[in-house]
Amino acid sequence: MGLADLLKQKKQPVLGLDISSTAVKLLELGRHGDRIRVESYAVEPLPPNSVIEKNISDVEAVGEAIKRAAKRSGTRNKFAAVAVAGSAVITKVISMQATQDDEDMEQSIELEADQYIPYPLEEVNLDFEILGPTENDPEKVDVLLAASRSENVDVRVAAIELAGLKARIVDVEAYAMENAFSMLATQLPEQGIDQTVAVIDVGATMTTLNVMHDMKTIYTREQVFGGKQLTEEIQRRYGLSYEEAGMAKRQGGLPDNYIPEVLEPFKDAMAQQVSRSLQFFFSSSQYNSVDHIVLAGGSAMLTGIDELIANKLGVHTSVANPFTNMTLASRVKAQSLSNDAPALMIACGLAMRGLD
Repeated sequence: MGLADLLKQKKQPVLGLDISSTAVKLLELGRHGDRIRVESYAVEPLPPNSVIEKNISDVEAVGEAIKRAAKRSGTRNKFAAVAVAGSAVITKVISMQATQDDEDMEQSIELEADQYIPYPLEEVNLDFEILGPTENDPEKVDVLLAASRSENVDVRVAAIELAGLKARIVDVEAYAMENAFSMLATQLPEQGIDQTVAVIDVGATMTTLNVMHDMKTIYTREQVFGGKQLTEEIQRRYGLSYEEAGMAKRQGGLPDNYIPEVLEPFKDAMAQQVSRSLQFFFSSSQYNSVDHIVLAGGSAMLTGIDELIANKLGVHTSVANPFTNMTLASRVKAQSLSNDAPALMIACGLAMRGLD
């Protein structure tokens, strides 16, 4: 089932499910009056190595975690939206005759797709979205083609079904991030209009840079770096298990030398990583600066990391919170939601797919 089929249906609320390498993050949004409301959410840790750098290696473990997250969130919704990582997706904008109807368009896109996709088409999930008229040719439209190896999609769908849910939408992480990014506009200089904003998502093992210009993604890149390095250093330094180290990182209670000797060097490394990601972007585009940096992901919650990066890079920096203008259902705890907010950007962008 493609995006086109989904767009024709009346939108139904979906659970945004972000499956990262350390946790399943579940979020459900609804409309309440003229505002969006957070109906339910949960973050459920995953057993080590069940997801390795965005690839699910233990479907049962992930399915169980999704099931626990759904139960803990209290949701009754059975439909989910998930995303595949950008590195697993090939996207291309192609130009097509505007006069074709959806079915003809689908056939000609499949013919065209063969040129752009390095795998046999029967091993690929294909999708397209019409972006609008081609700039210099009114008879043509620009079409965004997205393709992912079927196995990337199938394994996510399988995990969702093991949890007793149905996969309604399979999206791409960068688009989910762009979707959630619209919720940050009020917190950005000039509401994000004509601004170039770097969104840096530092997860447990992967750091993803998405650069937005005028609220649209213009560049995305993944690197291996993340909060797991800090957890492992705590584990090594203080003789804790991986789980204990993760808890201590979030809740504190470590010896006095932790901040100067372990945390500060990690924050410096993170700032360096941000700087390096931006250098890659500058060297491969016509841009040589960004107007603003938004930090997302678990490591964005480290105290003072936004100030450190702002000082080192000389760019205004803030921590992502897509829920600022939303209301909360009574079962959602405001404090824990705001603690988890930077790590819920992708889940939020996915949950927004179910809103009219």
